[in-house]
Amino acid sequence: MQSVTVELGAASTMELVNALSTIATELAQREAPESAAACLELTEALVTASGMQESALAGFIGRVDAAGEQARWGYPSVQAWLRSRLGMRDSRAKERLTLARQRHRLPEVRAQLASGDLSYGYATTIADSIARLDDTDCAEAEATLLSFIDQGFSAGKVAAFGRRIRDLIAERDDAEDAPDEDTKRGYDKSWLTTTRSLDGGRYVKGWLNPEDAAIWDGTLAPLAKPAGPDDRRDLAERTAAALSSVLSGGHKASKVTVICDLETLTGGNAPGRLADGSPIPAAQARRIALSAGVSPLILGRGNTPLYLGYRERFASTAQRQVLETMYPSCAVRGCEVPGTLCEVDHVHGWALGRSPTDIDQLALTCGWHNRFKHTNPDQIQITKDRDGLYVYRLLPPADARGSATGAGPPGNIGRPPDSPALDWAA
Repeated sequence: MQSVTVELGAASTMELVNALSTIATELAQREAPESAAACLELTEALVTASGMQESALAGFIGRVDAAGEQARWGYPSVQAWLRSRLGMRDSRAKERLTLARQRHRLPEVRAQLASGDLSYGYATTIADSIARLDDTDCAEAEATLLSFIDQGFSAGKVAAFGRRIRDLIAERDDAEDAPDEDTKRGYDKSWLTTTRSLDGGRYVKGWLNPEDAAIWDGTLAPLAKPAGPDDRRDLAERTAAALSSVLSGGHKASKVTVICDLETLTGGNAPGRLADGSPIPAAQARRIALSAGVSPLILGRGNTPLYLGYRERFASTAQRQVLETMYPSCAVRGCEVPGTLCEVDHVHGWALGRSPTDIDQLALTCGWHNRFKHTNPDQIQITKDRDGLYVYRLLPPADARGSATGAGPPGNIGRPPDSPALDWAA
């Protein structure tokens, strides 16, 4: 049992967060009351309090985002920080980031969320609805959407109204001639965004510069032609099918990497696994080997030259194939970039003369973390796991390691001027 005494007006923001954490810990360890009616009432009160907590959280996230603080800690974006360090789902991280970025344009939503008069779900729905509107339209949309909430409409209905408002504004502004925020990225560099739908599909939106558009047309246009007089698909459907054909290799044989013991191929029962870690039965591994060419990868000195020493600066194709088998994603713990999209990293730095281009001195890291490791070597801790693979762990910046590890008493961050110290007992 812990006791916390807080003078609310005098306590610093850090002290309030610490007190809230202590209370939450105590509350989580208690069993729910026997009375279902009491539980219903407590749930409503706690959800309201959680909404107010989300208001404060949006302020914190917004300050991190504006300052780019996450980059000093080794994260390429605020969304990546929320996912990797705090364990949020991508959708929840995006939701909170949108609210943090839009709250300054939604004064009424901000005030009602902070007072507990508006739920977090409604607040994020409005923030997402106005994200692409200018300030004038944003103010009108905020008032309109709040009025729908006052009428008792659900968050789903309010989201639908928000989409309709965006459509009407787009029609008013003749959006076909006026580029939206995405196309304002410019026309020099190609870009592509994708969003997964609830049913497992994916929305795709983007822009290709003239060079990439020529590649697109030259590759897909021949494949997108009608298959014959009975082909009822429209051009959009044929283009999607052509893209899928190219991505899957089309008529070319697909490459499947299977990791297994030699005994498995010769009749053993030890299961194999795919490059992403998915296990497959021994019999299935043998069937794959029999129906396709087998290309062995030798993890050592042998038929495939995997130890190049200091003679070669860059990893060979064979080395990269082995590394993609060993590292399904970036070696940085928590980073989700697939290994196939990563760069080969000399673990101890090739330029320093300490890490030859040998397979046991290489790992895969995404481009962002590869550069971060080079410029911030003191913020990367390198270890090996049970399988002998390198694991990179991000460390806080040197000036933040005391607060990050919880060392020392609660600080005075956010304390009002001339405020007395917190009476803290545990």
